[in-house]
Amino acid sequence: MKRIPKRTTVTAALPYANGPIHIGHLAGCYLPADIYVRYLRMRGRDVAFICGSDEHGMAITVKARKEGTTPQAVVDTYHALMGKAFRDFGISFDVYSRTSSAKHHEVAQGFFKNLYDKGVFEARETLQYFDPEAQQFLADRTIVGTCPKCENEEAYGDQCEKCGSTLSPTELINPRSTLSGAAPELRPTTNWFLPLDALAPKIRSYIDAHSDWKPTVYGQCKSWLDAGDGLQARSMTRDLDWGVPVPVEGAEGKVLYVWFDAPLGYITATQELFGADWEKWWKDEDTDIVHFIGKDNIVFHCIIFPAILMEHGGYQLPAEVPANEFLNLEGRKLSTSKNWAVWLHEYLEDFPGKQDELRYVLCATMPESKDNDFTWSDFQTRVNSELVAVMGNLVNRVMVLNYKYYGGIAPAIRSLVTNDDQLVLEAIGAQRAAVESALEAYRFRDALSEAMQLARLGNKYLADQEPWKLVKVDAERTETVMAVATQVVAALGTLLEPFLPTSAEKIRRMMGISEANWSALDGSVLVSAGHPLGASELLFDKVEDEAVERQRAKLAERATLVVAEVAAEGVTPVAALDPLKAEVAFDQFAALDLRVARIVAAERVPKADKLLKLTVDSGLDVRTVLSGIAEHFAPEEVVGKDVLLLANLAPRVMRGVTSEGMLLMAEDPATGRLDFVAPGAGMPVGATVR
Repeated sequence: MKRIPKRTTVTAALPYANGPIHIGHLAGCYLPADIYVRYLRMRGRDVAFICGSDEHGMAITVKARKEGTTPQAVVDTYHALMGKAFRDFGISFDVYSRTSSAKHHEVAQGFFKNLYDKGVFEARETLQYFDPEAQQFLADRTIVGTCPKCENEEAYGDQCEKCGSTLSPTELINPRSTLSGAAPELRPTTNWFLPLDALAPKIRSYIDAHSDWKPTVYGQCKSWLDAGDGLQARSMTRDLDWGVPVPVEGAEGKVLYVWFDAPLGYITATQELFGADWEKWWKDEDTDIVHFIGKDNIVFHCIIFPAILMEHGGYQLPAEVPANEFLNLEGRKLSTSKNWAVWLHEYLEDFPGKQDELRYVLCATMPESKDNDFTWSDFQTRVNSELVAVMGNLVNRVMVLNYKYYGGIAPAIRSLVTNDDQLVLEAIGAQRAAVESALEAYRFRDALSEAMQLARLGNKYLADQEPWKLVKVDAERTETVMAVATQVVAALGTLLEPFLPTSAEKIRRMMGISEANWSALDGSVLVSAGHPLGASELLFDKVEDEAVERQRAKLAERATLVVAEVAAEGVTPVAALDPLKAEVAFDQFAALDLRVARIVAAERVPKADKLLKLTVDSGLDVRTVLSGIAEHFAPEEVVGKDVLLLANLAPRVMRGVTSEGMLLMAEDPATGRLDFVAPGAGMPVGATVR
């Protein structure tokens, strides 16, 4: 049975203050965190919901240079924009702080000094690129050059976005600074490193104690720990002029690494919220720390941040990290830099009063176990066929009939309760239990589905009982039916609160209920007979074709601008396609056993530059597959992916490891970049490809 802590500190990843919030951010961590926190509050649990803007790092400086302004002006703009969008959308943070504050500088510097004084850090002199014109050392993302693998001339110092290869700045051909365009020079510099290699045994013990975490989270952590070269020391300082100054002698002109500084923002915000009483929210053994993040932040929240807390001492380590996968938009990866996104503040302007509609669709399609896709057609369909036709229809019919038959006074059970009546009343408690079970396990899609199931049962009950006909022959029985239906609607006013808070509040107003009461969903009478009902309100209205077309047109315009920008930089010639291979008979194809599978763990193969050792769940078994994709993907990038597996390929021994299958990949003829051939959304592991 899941442990119930005395209190829970829930954090949502600090959004980076160089752009607005988009729907991928919401689906990734902010919406699930808000649903979970609202649920805990309704259960009477002691919970603090912590967040704030992440305002340091080189990307802020780069944006400021491009816009001819200061880093502080950039973060001020986006801190205000993001905070307002979160409030308007109904994300119920207890505190929304920021890492550029004097308070946060004090907290972060105190942490660094604590570890420094204990001798945790290792001072190392390394060669790093320096811009002689801008007179500063360069972060990886401020260096571009020619990719040594695909010859893309705009590869970054840490990654080539054309072929997907992970790089280091010194691998680039003809590197240049994005700050000035100058050719950078390698110069020595000293920074302080956190020795993750030496701390690996403690980190491994911590991770192994959480093998019940999501497979993606646990698997990615194990991949980092079990990689051929294991964990490596990572610099906790940078040669920059924007950030938290390193508080030790000899560190002038250096700031804290953003991934040292940013997670400590959770602690700063907690101190701002609770003042002198803050420590129990991070140090008491009866407190659980729960981090809601996207999968790209797993290593920082599960390895680096816990390592920092361990070495400081006295802090609770994260108990749960329910990281989500990525949400795509209309079949393409969301991109802030390419403006391929549905921005939250724009949605709220285009669809005023429809916060819950977006919450509903994002929760129903939440990328909990694999990447998922948001489309405007699906948004329209779900709102119209589920919220309007199911939930809105039930509430409207019950309110209309109650006013028509009883003048807006809650009806009473006047006749003998039938088996049909009893089943519906019992469903209130049953669906509450199902929602609880799903939310406690961080299965938000299932939880929403279970809540909606009560509305479906209510609609079926009304359709079966037909009170609009029954009233002509049996007034007493009609009142009983309407009393039962009214209890169902009243229950929805509480059951939907974590998911659709604005709509749930509307339902409660219509029912004349002052506040949500989760414990009352145990069979208690929610609306007493004779209780005056509130005025009827429209719960949802349809999303019209015109509104959807406007959103599609907006995306099309953005896509056109991106294509124009790419064309202006020079068109990449289309490579010749491979010719068709010789024909095969159907029986030859039918002999292939192709199945949907999931990668549950990955690691590099020692002394093999191209191979990854993958642990793959085929639905029938868990097996090892060696794949030549190490030049295209890091191990942590593939954990949790659903792939197509040739399951009956004869085993083959490579590098002393037996490979039992092959993954289907597609290759870009122009760049040689590989990517997975992915199954369709919703296909279960083990499904056969025919």
